[in-house]
Amino acid sequence: MSNIKAEVLTIGDEILYGQITDTNSQWMSARLDEIGVKVVQKTTIGDSEEEILRGLQEAENRADIILITGGLGPTKDDLTKPTLAKYFDSEIELHETALIELEGLFKSIGRELTDINRKQAELPVKCEMISNKLGTAPGMWFHERGKVFVSMPGVPYEMKAMISNYIIPKLMKTFSTDLIHHKLIRTIGIGESWLSEMIEDWESNLPDHIKLAYLPSPGEVKLRLTATGSNKEQLEQDVEDQIAKVLPKIDKYVFGYNKETIQSAIGKMLNEAGLTIATAESCTGGFVAHQITSIPGSSAYFMGSVIAYDNAVKENQLGVSVDTMKNHGAVSEETALEMAKNVRKVLNTDIGISTTGIAGPDGGTETKPVGTIWIAYADENQAVAKQLKLSKTRDLNIKLTAVNVLNLLRQQIKANFELSVKS
Repeated sequence: MSNIKAEVLTIGDEILYGQITDTNSQWMSARLDEIGVKVVQKTTIGDSEEEILRGLQEAENRADIILITGGLGPTKDDLTKPTLAKYFDSEIELHETALIELEGLFKSIGRELTDINRKQAELPVKCEMISNKLGTAPGMWFHERGKVFVSMPGVPYEMKAMISNYIIPKLMKTFSTDLIHHKLIRTIGIGESWLSEMIEDWESNLPDHIKLAYLPSPGEVKLRLTATGSNKEQLEQDVEDQIAKVLPKIDKYVFGYNKETIQSAIGKMLNEAGLTIATAESCTGGFVAHQITSIPGSSAYFMGSVIAYDNAVKENQLGVSVDTMKNHGAVSEETALEMAKNVRKVLNTDIGISTTGIAGPDGGTETKPVGTIWIAYADENQAVAKQLKLSKTRDLNIKLTAVNVLNLLRQQIKANFELSVKS
């Protein structure tokens, strides 16, 4: 089996200018990964013959497969086809099959084929035509010097059809590749460096065919295990064996695997325990409720939210005592606890959670700077609160507060309620 490498080239000034977002590269990388081809680089090139030629040469030096999108339109600024012809020292001629398909496409939409569109049926002699059932620009497959170059339109739905129906099957026949199996362990409530120290011995003893990567994001660290080999079932079992070895070290931080999110994991826990929940939010302005209700079926456990942004709402709608607000302030353990306790009573739920703090960029004081947040949890038997000291950035503080209060919820459900599913 071989370690086949690929590079993705996207061509177009509009991408470099930021006028459109390149979603093609991510989609193509995922499809290549499924057949055991590793993408080693993604490159975006402007509409310049010199830049395209240099990009092609550099990609050929790095990779076995070069997938190219963009620059196949009928106008003079679309340079991909003539530049590929120059790169491979190939004449361009009218391709009869391409012309027949193009005429059929224009006839099907009741339009006359113009001279400028007719030129799209002209292709380099050295390429193999790839039919485009959804557009006017055929794709091109070059197999030169032991490398495969594939040029496709930049229109996503046209590119995806070519990849799925023609290119992936042909690549699988052309190359013998190792299989690749990924699994993500999703952790929360622990930083990357602490997690790394905790599992250092395990990581050092991973088999040679299994690699570990740390993928941090606000409040979460994903551990990606990637196994390569020839037997899919064996790779899956090898990864599961390694997860079983590391789980005792990190189980308290693990909430799910692969595409599981903290909010979907919590939804499963609430459903399993037969619990309902409400939120009382100040600094997060409803973001926590949004996260919870982003999960289909959340109406089974989420009853509602009180957005107590103003102190008067905290007092009048949630019943936070005037003395608490006066003596401790809106951003305090005492206020957070009363918000959590009272929202479950107001909305008649099993659990209440709350957030109150200074998200920023203004409003901080010497004793309570921007990023000072209190979160709380309450059920029928207990209430707990936790202080967070976050950043100076408003959006990040809101996201981190939501992650932390959802993790507090996860921890309390796991500790205090009967669950038969793994959280």
